[in-house]
Amino acid sequence: MSLDGPSPAERRDRLRLARTEAVGSVTYRELMARWRTATRVLEVLPDLARRARRPGPLRIPTIDDAEREIAAGEALGAELIVLGEAGFPPLLAALDPPPPLIWTRGRAPLLFRPAIAIVGARVASAVGQRFARQLAHELGEAGYVVVSGLARGIDGAAHAGSLATGTAAVLAGGIDDIYPPEHAELHAAIADQGCLVSESAPGRRATAKDFPRRNRIISGLSLGVVVVEAEMRSGSLITARLAGEQGREVFAVPGSPLDPRARGTNDLIRQGAVLCEGAEDVLRVVSALPLVRDQGDLFEGAQMDNDAVDAAAARMRDKVEAMLSPTPTSRDEIARALGGPPQGVFAALVELAVAGRAELLPGGMVCRAFPED
Repeated sequence: MSLDGPSPAERRDRLRLARTEAVGSVTYRELMARWRTATRVLEVLPDLARRARRPGPLRIPTIDDAEREIAAGEALGAELIVLGEAGFPPLLAALDPPPPLIWTRGRAPLLFRPAIAIVGARVASAVGQRFARQLAHELGEAGYVVVSGLARGIDGAAHAGSLATGTAAVLAGGIDDIYPPEHAELHAAIADQGCLVSESAPGRRATAKDFPRRNRIISGLSLGVVVVEAEMRSGSLITARLAGEQGREVFAVPGSPLDPRARGTNDLIRQGAVLCEGAEDVLRVVSALPLVRDQGDLFEGAQMDNDAVDAAAARMRDKVEAMLSPTPTSRDEIARALGGPPQGVFAALVELAVAGRAELLPGGMVCRAFPED
């Protein structure tokens, strides 16, 4: 990769790789670390799937598919930013693993400013919405971009409170997926004054499986996450958990024990989240945090003899698969248990992932998956 970033053809191929079935963020990073370019990965990918006995051919988007997605995004005034480009937000690039790409519409430079996420209940109280709006306004006045998910309730209040100072809305669907419908004007205002962000393709409508990815980007763009009202099964608590796993700060606004919407936030405080009664509680913590700088080579990996690694993976593939279970296991633990070369074990896991027989998870974890016929 040149200092100026990937070439147009490589950029297009990174989009194709990211949209390939069975290639999640972890698998994408492992493949890129080994073969260095998406163009080369796409050449070897069908053979990797065949080696691990994938049932049926691996569906890889064509060049035309990728160019259609790029054209659709550009027609909306959106910009594709792939991991490794200068425009990719540094806080997001620091995740383990980062998303392979994002679509943005609006003022993308906002994503380089320090940011705080504010999330919470969709069916929020009037007091909770007023608090979120005021908190967002004060954080914006202090120089922070406010990130949220454009949902009803707390999300909408947070965006409204920070529209004048800088806000980013992370969408589960495509950059043009307006949900809920009553936020159409807010969606348009953020596209004009703030920044819309999505990992999904333009034109895609959100499904349930897209929301965890959205939540991970919300916390990933932010130095910390403030939760304002959340029941015990709220998706906002997932965002808070992801923030903790990413090494980001977690704040929670306390509430009455008589209000179910306070149970989640009160429980976060019980677990060690910073109690938030106003912007000063957030600023006191985040103002001392170091800035995230250039991440260097985002696909860093030790140089390896691919023939030797392939041979080791072939010898160990069945043994590696036998070690997997639906319960996530450390890939280092699997390598130790088998006593084989770690690179061979890891290569076998990547092949199994491409074949749909394993799922590579953040934090070096892996679990069994079951391929679709």
